Amino acid sequence: MEVQISKATIEQIDTLMKWRMEVLSEVFVDWKQENQSEIYAANLKYYNEMLVSEHHIAVFANVGGVTVGCGGVCIYQEMPSPDNPSGYCAYLMNIYTRKEFRGQGIAEQVVKYLIRQVRKRNIDKIYLETSESGRILYEKIGFENMVDYMKMPREVVQ
Repeated sequence: MEVQISKATIEQIDTLMKWRMEVLSEVFVDWKQENQSEIYAANLKYYNEMLVSEHHIAVFANVGGVTVGCGGVCIYQEMPSPDNPSGYCAYLMNIYTRKEFRGQGIAEQVVKYLIRQVRKRNIDKIYLETSESGRILYEKIGFENMVDYMKMPREVVQ
């Protein structure tokens, strides 16, 4: 199967937003619909700023002219350190293939395309969060588990 990966442009923002909302609905199964318009607006603002500034690269996966998946990478800078002297980081996100096309290597091609784009920018630190179903793919590509990684739940107030 021939898969074509194409970089999303700002002119495709409506299509990109449809895919983003589909991904969010799949990941956040219990997502409350009352804040959907708020989330939509925040994502639209993000894409309008970050696609133009090239701090986000979004792609579509197409098979036979039909879009069957998507993916993205957020590029940002943190303080330089011995394990990341440039300070630039790439966070893979929204790696998604519609159910009927899963298991055919589409997500792998999306991830590898995004990694190549990041490497062209001389970014060495690439990371992601994964579901259990995605773990096999990322390990196959070469990702390793991160240790000592924690997060603060939103509902915890200090």
